[in-house]
Amino acid sequence: MAEATGSTAASFSSTNSANDTSTAELVTRLTQQSTELIRSEIRLAQAEMTEKAKHAGLGAGLFGGAGLVALYGVGALVAAVVLALSLVLPAWLGALIVAVVLLAIAGVVALMGKKQVTQATPAAPQHTIESVKQDMDTIKGGGHT
Repeated sequence: MAEATGSTAASFSSTNSANDTSTAELVTRLTQQSTELIRSEIRLAQAEMTEKAKHAGLGAGLFGGAGLVALYGVGALVAAVVLALSLVLPAWLGALIVAVVLLAIAGVVALMGKKQVTQATPAAPQHTIESVKQDMDTIKGGGHT
């Protein structure tokens, strides 16, 4: 019986000891969780910025392609003017048709590039910013959501 009482006393003693250190444990947990939260937010920001950079790079490449096709269109227009001056109607008409087709292609590629660049803006990691704001509101509110 004495052993049972002793073990109960020991368990009560360890419970009191746990209550005495609970504030320290809570502070330690808060520090660890805050660190992990910050690391998670940084990883989220990096992933978001990587995605936006991909869209910006693709959009810039498509704009470059549109510029190249437009250059060919200008070349074809120049050829059309030269042929028109020679008064050979079928040749200049053919060159003009080619120029219009090339410029139409350039327009489509430019619109695709604009779409990609639009997806990359704004450059700030919006999802991460919103997540951090929610985290700060939760911390300020004492954990109530």
